[in-house]
Amino acid sequence: MELSPVQLTTLPLAEVAADYLAVFMPEQDALPAQLAELDQLLDGGLTKLRNRGDLTGKAGEVTILPLISGLSADRLMIVGLGKPETLKLTDIEKAVLLAVRKVAGRKEGSLAIDLSDPALAGLGTSSLVQTAACAAGYGATTPGVYKAENDRYPLKETLLVVEEQSTELAQAANTGRILGRAINLARELVNRHPEDIYPETFAARALEEARCHGIECEIWDQEKLKLEKMGSLLAVARGSDHEPRAVFMRYQGADEAAPTLAICGKGVTFDSGGLSLKPSTGMISMKADMAGAATALAAIIAIAELKLPVNVIVGIGLVENMVGPHSYKLGEVLTARNGKTIEVHNTDAEGRLVLADILSYVAEAKPKGLVDLATLTGACVVALGEDISGAFANNEDWCGEVLAAAKRAGEDVWPMPMFDFFDEQLKSDFADMKNVGTKWGGAITAAKFLERFVDGVPWVHLDIAGPSYGESPKPWRDVGGTGAMVRTLVELARSQADS
Repeated sequence: MELSPVQLTTLPLAEVAADYLAVFMPEQDALPAQLAELDQLLDGGLTKLRNRGDLTGKAGEVTILPLISGLSADRLMIVGLGKPETLKLTDIEKAVLLAVRKVAGRKEGSLAIDLSDPALAGLGTSSLVQTAACAAGYGATTPGVYKAENDRYPLKETLLVVEEQSTELAQAANTGRILGRAINLARELVNRHPEDIYPETFAARALEEARCHGIECEIWDQEKLKLEKMGSLLAVARGSDHEPRAVFMRYQGADEAAPTLAICGKGVTFDSGGLSLKPSTGMISMKADMAGAATALAAIIAIAELKLPVNVIVGIGLVENMVGPHSYKLGEVLTARNGKTIEVHNTDAEGRLVLADILSYVAEAKPKGLVDLATLTGACVVALGEDISGAFANNEDWCGEVLAAAKRAGEDVWPMPMFDFFDEQLKSDFADMKNVGTKWGGAITAAKFLERFVDGVPWVHLDIAGPSYGESPKPWRDVGGTGAMVRTLVELARSQADS
């Protein structure tokens, strides 16, 4: 979907022409300054609504007033923000998404969003503009990739009302728009069904996107994977008719001597669990087990489109984990690219086997820092819930940089322990390691497994099993792919360019 243009304006709210004018309202005793001015045009109508309890400012509350005399906009939309003392960029994002979803229900709708309230200034005007432009970009897109007609349409125009125009704000709006498009790419790939997106077709899409954005892209087929001794990844793919692929992308935005940021993504395009078969309820959403790969691809596309002065390499392992006459077996011992041997105790712990070979290959380039993304464990969702990614690291400083980027991007990530005693769970009597530990601390033992393949390179593993896919809708979010962590990766690349 082509995104609507995003324009900045400094017009007084009463003069802003749009189908909807969205103004934010925090949960506080008095009307904010912007709404107080509009209240005068309405002869105290907003105050009356507030006194009646119809306008509270609670998070998620949306009040639409049509046919307002004195406003150039056709409708006034008041969106609640919640408690002002805890206000974050994520609250602004949700409020914009709520507004967009209301407007996108009609064709050719336009939306103006007020960001000029001084009460919001503490969040940073550039950050506000970027967040609003991004949310406006992806908020109108639905997961109905295959529907003949959706119930939401692209906005005709998005206006962001600010106090002053500047080159910085124009750049922030453009960045937000590019991020919105990248998030839509990740969401689309996750939402497509598994006979549409499988290793060959994902790789072809990556190549197409790379060519459009001037990114070097190399695709390894099954024979090349064998030559490169990626035995761990190849074993997972054996049960499927769809051959595996690996995709390596390189964006050269800085001098060759400049440090490189590496990103790796798990791309299990469908996960039946293999011989350790999942139940139907656990399998229905497993087209989304390639969300890490989709996020990595979307991030490098956005980095290239933004022309960030940084060098980035992306490694993506693509397999389908199926049951067949050649499926890899419990008790089988695999040999990974780095020569380490792995005893298989659970074929449904396949993502770490795919990433093992990809991480090992990318680590050979000795990047400054490495981040992998994977829908790796249900254990991480149990620990942190559906909206928070877990961060597991071998280097405290590098982890700090990733966490700081996530905070600036407005995405929630929580650091998890990586104590050495978790390695004990991976001991095998027959090989260098098992691919699973006990049922306790499963997200951590999975990360400790991956750590054995990064060869000491500063590394952070992001388990995105919860936030990458919405199992149920929320007022501001659809079911399906979310594009979680795209913004964090782009912000991390930006910070590397600035360092």
